[in-house]
Amino acid sequence: MAIPDFRTTDATAVRASVALLDGPLDLTRPTPCSGWTLADLLAHMTVQHLGFAAAARGEAWPLERWAPRPLGADPAADYAAAADEVIAAFAAVDLETPIALAELAPAPLPAWRGIGAHAIDYVVHGWDVATTLGLAWELPEEVLRQALPIAESVPGTTTAFAAALPAPADASTMDRILLRLGRAPR
Repeated sequence: MAIPDFRTTDATAVRASVALLDGPLDLTRPTPCSGWTLADLLAHMTVQHLGFAAAARGEAWPLERWAPRPLGADPAADYAAAADEVIAAFAAVDLETPIALAELAPAPLPAWRGIGAHAIDYVVHGWDVATTLGLAWELPEEVLRQALPIAESVPGTTTAFAAALPAPADASTMDRILLRLGRAPR
């Protein structure tokens, strides 16, 4: 069985999420993530990029470092820098290398699985940011088709996502992803 390579899917979603932040940001706006403002979401997304990048480089990133930190003076620039860091780290890692992701699993995972987890998070968190800002969230269908099986592999209830919602037969690929991970597309 060929090992799936989610790096392009991940990089596409991450870069698209960075592009959403080009403009004035009201960090107090509520997001589709229950109880989170845009500031909370950006802080979470930034630390996730840094943690996954460290893991891909083989660096220790203990559980306490996964906690979001207060945003700096230019949250969009900080987020973009963290995004570049994780994309570069994923590009350099061998897909079979075990990486330690303390927030996701008690034992190291093959890098390809970690990259897949990161990719689905940014397909969905990009949608969260776009929805918060009233912007369109459009990813290439090939990216969504690669992300859908990752979403479908997530248990129906997890601590990372809300409970899965039923998908109508005519749901788009993006809507299927969102519904599987507890987001109401409309």
